[in-house]
Amino acid sequence: MTDQTPQVRLERAKEASRSTAALTSDDKARVLESIALALLEAAPRIIEANGRDVARGREAGIGESLVDRLRLDHKRVEALATAVREVAALPDPVGAVVGGHRMPNGVALTQVRVPFGVVGAIYEARPNVTVDIAALALRSGNAVVLRGGSAARESNTVLVDVMRGAMETAGLTPEAVQTVDDFGRDGAKALMHGRGFIDVLVPRGSAGLIETVVTESTVPVIETGAGNVHIVLDETAPDDWARDIVVNAKVQRPSVCNAVETVLVHRQAAPRLVPLVASALQSEGVAIHGDDTVAGMVTQVIPATEDDWSTEYLSLDVAMKVVDSLDDALDHIRRYSTGHTESIVTTDTRNAERFLAEVDSAVVMVNTSTRFTDGAEFGFGAEVGISTQKLHARGPMGLPELTSTKWLARGAGQTRA
Repeated sequence: MTDQTPQVRLERAKEASRSTAALTSDDKARVLESIALALLEAAPRIIEANGRDVARGREAGIGESLVDRLRLDHKRVEALATAVREVAALPDPVGAVVGGHRMPNGVALTQVRVPFGVVGAIYEARPNVTVDIAALALRSGNAVVLRGGSAARESNTVLVDVMRGAMETAGLTPEAVQTVDDFGRDGAKALMHGRGFIDVLVPRGSAGLIETVVTESTVPVIETGAGNVHIVLDETAPDDWARDIVVNAKVQRPSVCNAVETVLVHRQAAPRLVPLVASALQSEGVAIHGDDTVAGMVTQVIPATEDDWSTEYLSLDVAMKVVDSLDDALDHIRRYSTGHTESIVTTDTRNAERFLAEVDSAVVMVNTSTRFTDGAEFGFGAEVGISTQKLHARGPMGLPELTSTKWLARGAGQTRA
C-alpha cells in the first residue's frame, strides 16, 4: 500500500464496496475463514510487531491500562481468529426482510437490509479492533477504512497486511480493507471529511477522540461513548452478590469501557456492604475514592472530589458513595452517567424493575456484572463498538448495525392518479 494520498484509498474502498455488496453469504464466510487461518499462521509476526508497539508505549509512558489494550499474545491472537470465525457463522443480515406490505393499488413493498457501503473507523491503541471491525464490515457486505492510531502502528500494519493477503487468496479484492495509518492526522481528517466515500464513521477511544470525531466530521458518525459505569448496591443486595459483582466489574479487566467506575451504596446497607466490598476491592489492589461516609468505614480511602464522580478511570481505581435512597442513586446516575452501562444489585423486584425502566443508558442490568456489555458476550461474535447514542444503533453494535435498509416496490403497471 504505497499510495501517496489517503483520498486514493478512500476511492479504492468505495470501488471495492461494489464487490463486497455482491458477495453471497457463503462467499463472505469463506473470506473470513481465510482471514482466521491467516491470523493464526502469522501469529509470531503479529506478536513480534506488537512487542515493538508495547515497548514504545511503555517508553512513552502511556500507562498500564493502554498497554493492556495494546498488548497481543498468542492467546489474544487465537481469540481474534475465533472471533472472526464466530462472525462468519452468524446469520448474514444482508437481504433480511425488515417489513413490508401491499399498497391499496396492489404494489408490493418490502423493506430489506443492505450494506452501508464503506465503513470508517478511528480508534486508539486497540489492535483487536482492526480485526473485529474488518470482519464485521466484510460479513455485512461493506468495505472498511481503518485509522488505528500511532500507538498500535506496527501491529495494525501487519494485521491489515495479513487480512488483505487472505482476502486475495480467497478471491476478494484486498482493496475492501484499507488503512490510512501511515498518513497520520491527515488520514484521520480524510475519514472525517470523506463525504461521498465514507458512508458511516465509528470512533472508539478516549472521550477527547470521540468528541473530536463527532464535532469535526462531515460524514455520518455513530457515536460510541466513554464508560462512566455505575453499580448500585441496594438495601437488599446479598453480601456475596454485591462483593463478587463489584470486584468482577472492576478487576477482571479495568482498562475497558464496561468496567465499573462508581459504586453507589444504599445507606441502610452501607454498614454491612461498604467494609465488605471495599476490603475485597483493596485486596485486589484497587484504590477507593470515597465520600466521607465511606472514609469513616474503611481505611486507606482517598477523599473523593467532584471530579471523581465523572471520571472514567480505566485503571484499578473506583469511586464509592453512600446514597440515602434509590431515588438518590438514580439522580446521581442521571447527572454523571455517560449512558453506557449501569447495574443494580437487589432482591427487591420492584426496585429492580424501576431501575430497568428509569435508567436511560444503552445497557441496564440487574444482579450481574457490567463486564457483560460486550458484542462477543451478547452473541455478536465481535463488536464495532458500544453506541451511546439513540439513533440507528445503541449498545454493542454487531452485524445489523452495519446495515441500512432500502425499499423494494413490485408493481404491475400501476400509475399514481
